[in-house]
Amino acid sequence: MKYKNLFFDLDDTIWAFSQNARDTFEEVYQKYSYERYFDSFDHFYAIYQKRNTELWVEYGEGKITKDELNRQRFFYPLMSVGVEDEALAEQFSKDFFSIIPTKRGLMPYAKEVLEYLAPKYNLYILSNGFRELQSRKMRSAGVDGYFKKVILSEDLGVLKPYPEIFNFALSATQSELRESLMIGDSWEADITGAYGVGMHQVFYNVTERTTFPFLPTYHIHSLKELMNLL
Repeated sequence: MKYKNLFFDLDDTIWAFSQNARDTFEEVYQKYSYERYFDSFDHFYAIYQKRNTELWVEYGEGKITKDELNRQRFFYPLMSVGVEDEALAEQFSKDFFSIIPTKRGLMPYAKEVLEYLAPKYNLYILSNGFRELQSRKMRSAGVDGYFKKVILSEDLGVLKPYPEIFNFALSATQSELRESLMIGDSWEADITGAYGVGMHQVFYNVTERTTFPFLPTYHIHSLKELMNLL
């Protein structure tokens, strides 16, 4: 199979979202002395992550707006320990969003692999993230120049894995389905979504997932493996 178009997820596929986000949260947690309210940073972050995951599902299903998602995910940890300070949560949120796009951490071998692929393929980002963050994150990490276009779910109002966002990406880049490949770390958003429209997929298994409802086209544990596949 000869591919021409490679669609990459951004967070935790190219840009090291999990580590960059944790570092940012810890920085702001310390700035606002959240140790007053939580047993430890890990205590706070566990509460945040659980509710954040639920809220993203609600956002994906159209049950809440982007503003409500952002308001609730920062206020919920405080509420859960009896602190009804919405102004503090809002200030924490503002600082978080101003700091996180300046983080430069990339997934292992990301730059080396992009350097190898860029002359051979059309590279695109297909992400569920918000536009005001994703472009700045890519610039900070020095990877924006490798991609011909950034397609975000926010552009269409539909998140991966819904087929509309994949069809929109193909149309926006004038890419043929049979010549296109989706590369991502999220089984649900990236792999199931691409599979649903008949696009080949590369599952970047960063969480050591062991159960699969179907076999992905390709399965890797390091981005470096793409240099042998493509």
